[in-house]
Amino acid sequence: MTPKFSQNPQPLSLRRNFSWTFVGNLVYAGCQWGMLVVLAKLGTPEMVGHFTLGLAVTAPVILFSNLNLRAIQATDAKQQYCFADYLGLRLLTTILSLLVIAGLTVAGGYNGETAQVILIIGLAKSIESISDVFYGLLQQHEQMDRIAKSMIVKGLLSLIALGIGVYLTKSIVWGAIALTLAWLLILLSYDISSGKLIAASQRKPRWDIAKLMKLAGVGLPLGFVMMLISLNTNIPRYFIEQTLGHRELGIFAAIGYLQVTGTTVVSALGQSASPRLARYYATKDILMFRNLLLKLVGIGAVLGVTGVVMAMVAGQQILTLLYKPEYAQHADIFVWLMVSAGIGYIASFLGYGMTAAQYYRTQLPLFILVTGVIAVSSFYLIEPYKLQGAALVFAIGAIAQLIGSLAVVIYAVLINTHTKKA
Repeated sequence: MTPKFSQNPQPLSLRRNFSWTFVGNLVYAGCQWGMLVVLAKLGTPEMVGHFTLGLAVTAPVILFSNLNLRAIQATDAKQQYCFADYLGLRLLTTILSLLVIAGLTVAGGYNGETAQVILIIGLAKSIESISDVFYGLLQQHEQMDRIAKSMIVKGLLSLIALGIGVYLTKSIVWGAIALTLAWLLILLSYDISSGKLIAASQRKPRWDIAKLMKLAGVGLPLGFVMMLISLNTNIPRYFIEQTLGHRELGIFAAIGYLQVTGTTVVSALGQSASPRLARYYATKDILMFRNLLLKLVGIGAVLGVTGVVMAMVAGQQILTLLYKPEYAQHADIFVWLMVSAGIGYIASFLGYGMTAAQYYRTQLPLFILVTGVIAVSSFYLIEPYKLQGAALVFAIGAIAQLIGSLAVVIYAVLINTHTKKA
């Protein structure tokens, strides 16, 4: 399964990079959503709830430990760090994240099947983190086709593995183990080989402590930001699990995952455009930076409106077809979640603009504020209004993120323009 391509390949065009990234993300995200469908069809809402809780507990830790190194790699236009530095730091933080997840599992009082699922998913996400640092190298060289091929195979293989595991054992634990083995296979057989063929002289991690500490300092604000973004998604889920139970959490998570198509487009476009946005901003070509970002924002708005209309017109039919009739009873939640998704698409594109402009530290207070808004809203809305309240919380959080992100991007553009004139 070793990839066949020459060293130091030429960057692909933005259109080809987007096409590959879109296809790769679409297949991968579709397979991730397919896992929830498999669990809903073969199992119960409680099983979906256990799987969702495992993701909710592990995701903030993993995303923080990643320090968003992939974004830093992709926008490191001046080549301040080599791949060996990124790999070394990622290995260290991944080990630490596994220890933290184990501690949270014990401290949270989780036991039995729930604890096993959390720990296994934590291991799976750690493996994915190692693949991610190789993705960062490929993205930096604008070779998004290779990332896409990895994601397509990994998505399909993990869906098949989870489905077979659950079908044969009727256990989410064995399904999660099969998923983990699938991700490990792709890492060892494809992702590492892809990285070696681009960075052949840096195939091993470098343990320059001073360099790693400096890189960690750069990534730390983004690590906090990614953790907060994950918490923004998962805080309402924590409240649902504590006040309403695993069944309601499973239903809510399954409905919420129907945002996958729009999120896939946003991720594909944002990742493909990030290196170019970074170059425009670094060379003070602010007109091109602004025009490209405005195009992205416009696409986000169109995606959002399309999703809301779809949910309003055919929400019940979609939920019944994809899941079971018990999910279709919550079609109103589907509409509200698509409203929040549409706002979030625009905010996400603005986030790519902030990162490309290297406004890393500025994002931290912004997302602290957004997380606070979501936490307070969850406290006051979820228990009395149940799943309807949770859907409203997502909309409130998306609005807060949009307003703050827009303010930061406008400031970044104005500062760059002023500096250029000076």
